[in-house]
Order: sequence, then structure tokens, then C-alpha cells
Amino acid sequence: MMAMRVAQLASKLADAQLDALIVTDPVNLTYLTGFTGDESVLIVSASQAMLITDGRFTTQVAQEAPALRVVLHTDGLFPKVGQVLDDQKLKRVGFDAADMRYQQYQALADHTQAALVPNEQLITDMRAVKSDTEVQLIQRAIDITMRGYDEVLNLVYPGMTERHIANHLAYFLQEQGATGLAFETIVASGARGAMPHGAATERVIEAGDVITLDFGASYQGYAADVTRTFAVGQPDAQLQEVYRVAYQANRAGAASLAPGVSGRDLDTAVRDVIVAAGFGQYYNHGTGHGIGLSIHEAPGAWRPYVNAPQVVGNVETIEPGIYLPDLGGVRIEDDFLVTTDGNRQLTPAAPSELLVI
Repeated sequence: MMAMRVAQLASKLADAQLDALIVTDPVNLTYLTGFTGDESVLIVSASQAMLITDGRFTTQVAQEAPALRVVLHTDGLFPKVGQVLDDQKLKRVGFDAADMRYQQYQALADHTQAALVPNEQLITDMRAVKSDTEVQLIQRAIDITMRGYDEVLNLVYPGMTERHIANHLAYFLQEQGATGLAFETIVASGARGAMPHGAATERVIEAGDVITLDFGASYQGYAADVTRTFAVGQPDAQLQEVYRVAYQANRAGAASLAPGVSGRDLDTAVRDVIVAAGFGQYYNHGTGHGIGLSIHEAPGAWRPYVNAPQVVGNVETIEPGIYLPDLGGVRIEDDFLVTTDGNRQLTPAAPSELLVI
């Protein structure tokens, strides 16, 4: 699979008017080659791919990417990359301007005659379309994540802290087979629920609290991203109504997600429900994003991709939320695969009414 990805990338260079692409992002390196080290650069041209690294990674490359040609440097990574570009007579070379630091760019530019052209789109577009194997890995991450949710529902009680929930969940997910957390778990209870990214604190859960839990397992590098909102004891009636609106918005997004639909149109379908219910000013983030090896990637209904059409093979979230200052908040986030006839929801359905435990 890795060799196929490198070959696919190489086949796109001519249309992009590039002789080669240098890959510096470690996640992109892993995606293309299987190599999980850092401080290395992959050069992909039409005829070959080679990894520029140092002696620390010799054994690791041999184990993870045995077919990959390796060039070792001893006097600096980017000067060596520049030398290789010139030795290979590569004149127009793409690079990821979003990943490469200025000092790295300058070190490269000082050691090559090649024209350096910003281009992160080639790999971004490749990663956005998941293979069947990638979908299976994401589904496994989701399944582990949802077992974690069931564990939390059986565990939580008034008097427990948010951090206790997050710590227990991290341990449980790895016991269930996760290779790590996809991101820092959000546990936002009570009035803290009005913070969309309220990381867990020492706040003590109280009877009647509404809790937003945003979390995800990572499985073999692939991420799940799920948010569920529930109450511990009888909640405020307004938050129950807010939950119903968020649920309806989530379902509107699910009904709209299909090939050809832009991120903007997907966001509009979700946001219109919330605006119509009178809560538009309290929905203050994007509607969704792609997931895969990274927790936020292409495409989805968020700022970098508002004009991009969804295509078959995209895996992305839909996550409407409503956040009421000094009261709390609700978010319902599900993961979807875009299919030829619309989409397939990869996460189990959230309840249509706020769950009270």
C-alpha cells in the first residue's frame, strides 16, 4: 500500500508542474512510507523516492520501510536535501509551506538551485480519500471509543471530578486496544459546558449537571472523534430544549452530506436549524472536519474547506453545538463516510432526547 501511495503521488507531479515534492510533515511521511520517525525528509520525484535522515533512524527505517532508499546526512538535514535536489537535477520542487519552518526553508534555499514552490494540496487531497483499509481502522477506533462512552455512563456520579473521568477513560480505551488518544479529552460539566473546548479540570460533578464529553481513541494511527452530551440527575429544562435543537441540526447535516456538497452548504444545513430555533449566536464554531491520521484534516464544513466538494471516501464529522454562557452547553458529534449514494454513519446514533443518568 505504501509503495502505491508514493507511486500515486509521483504520478501527480507533472500535472502540478513539479519535478519533485519534498515531504517534511511526519504524518505525511508515515502515510506515504510507513516510517514513523521524525527529523527526516522524503523526496519524491517521477522516477524514485528517497528518505534523507540520520544514523539514529537506520534500524527503524529498515524495519518500517525496508524498500525505501535512504540517504544519510551528517552535516545538517536541509543542506543535504538541497544537495540531493541538485545532484538529481530537480529544478522545480514543491514543499509544504504550512509545515516547513522559516529556518528550514532558508537552510534549504541556501543549498539548492531548485525553485521551491509551495504545494501541500497533492498529499492533502490523497489523504482526504480513505481506502477501505483506512475506513476499517477508523471504524475500529470508533468502536473502541464508544465502548469508552458506555464505561463513562456506568462510572460517573456526583462528587467525581472531570479529571477523574478523563483519566479513567484514557486508561480504559487503551485497555480496549487503543494505541493512544486521538486528542486531549474534553470533559465540560455544568456552566463549563459553555466552553466548546473545555479540557477536564478538578471541577466536581454536581447533581443536575449536563456534561459534554468530546473524546476519541486512536487505533494504528487513525483517529475517532465523538462528542456526546448527557446529564447526571435532572437537568435544566432549557438545556433539554437546546439538546433537541442540536440533535435536529445533527440530523439535518447527516441528511445533507453527499458527494458534491460543499462545506459551506453542509454548514448551512446544520446552522439553519439552530438559527431558526433562536440559538444562532450561540453556535460559534465550524460544523465538521475530516478525520484520519490527523484529528483535523480535509475536507469538511470548516474554514479551510468551505468551497470544497465532498467526494466518495471522505471521512468527516458533523458536530453542531450550542453554548449558553453561565448555564452550559450541548454538542453532538458523529463520524460519517461519504458514499456514492450519500453517506454512512460510522458512529452509533445519539439519543434524540438528552440522556439522564
